[in-house]
Amino acid sequence: MKSGPIGIASVALFTLVLAPSIAGAQAPPKAPTVINPPPTAQDWADIGKLPDWSGVWNPKITDQDKQVKTNPPPWNEVAAKKIEHMFAEEKAGRPTLIFANCLPEAHPSWMLVTHNAMEILFTPGRVTMLGESDGNRIRRIYTDGRGHPAVSDPTFHGHSIGHWEGDTLVVDTTDIVPEAPLAVSEAAGLPNNGDMHVIERIHLADKDILHDDLEIIAPHLLTQPWKTTRIFFRQRARKFDIVEGVCATGDLVERVNADGDHVFVPVQKSEWGNTTAVPAK
Repeated sequence: MKSGPIGIASVALFTLVLAPSIAGAQAPPKAPTVINPPPTAQDWADIGKLPDWSGVWNPKITDQDKQVKTNPPPWNEVAAKKIEHMFAEEKAGRPTLIFANCLPEAHPSWMLVTHNAMEILFTPGRVTMLGESDGNRIRRIYTDGRGHPAVSDPTFHGHSIGHWEGDTLVVDTTDIVPEAPLAVSEAAGLPNNGDMHVIERIHLADKDILHDDLEIIAPHLLTQPWKTTRIFFRQRARKFDIVEGVCATGDLVERVNADGDHVFVPVQKSEWGNTTAVPAK
C-alpha cells in the first residue's frame, strides 16, 4: 500500500517532534559544578613561590596608640561627638565595652586594635589568619578567583577575596555585619551601621616586619575613605606560639564544687567590665 501526501507529511511531523527528545536522551549529563576543587601538585608547588609569612606576628601597639592622635578616622559630625564622649568616659575610668559578650572583634577592628598575636597560613586558593584570644578570631581570604557572593550573607569578619600583585596580597572585604565596630582603641569605636567596605594591601616591609595598608569605606561613619597602616613584627621562638584562648574564661574562675567536680564559676563584674568579687575557693 502506497502512502499518500498526508501520510508522508504525518511521518515527517512525527520525526521533527521526536527528534529533540531523542537528542536529549542521547546527550551526556552535565558534570556538577565543583565549588572547591581538590588542589593539584602544582597548586602546592605554587605555595612555595609566595613570600614567607611564617612564624607568629605581634602588633606594634605603640603605633596603634600613636595613630589615634596622628591619623584619626575622618568621622562625620555625629560620630565624632560619640567618639569624643567615649574617650572622656575612658579618662574618667568608665570605659565603654567595645568588645563584649564574647563576640568576635570583627574586621577591620581585629587588624586595627588587636593586642594579640596571629599566624598566617597559605593553602591552595586561600590565606587563613588565626588569632590568639577569643575562639572566633579567624579570617578566610579566598585567592581562588571567586567573587563576592551574589546574595549577601553578612558575618563579623565579612567575605574576603584576594589576589597577589607581586609579593603584596590585595584583599577586598564586604558583607560585614552592621553591628561590627570600627574601633580606634579598645575603649573607642562605633557600629559601622552597614555598607562598610575594606581594601587591604598586605606585604613585608622588611624581613620580619609586616604592613597592612588599609582603606576603609564606612559611609555611615566617615566623611571619606580612611587610609591607615598597621604594623606587625615576627617572632619565631616557640615561646611566642599562639595559644588557645576562650574569651569567656576572663569572666570565670576554676573551682571544685561540693560533688568534687572541677567547674568554672562566674566572677562579679561592674558594668564597665572590672572584676568586683571572686567566689571563694
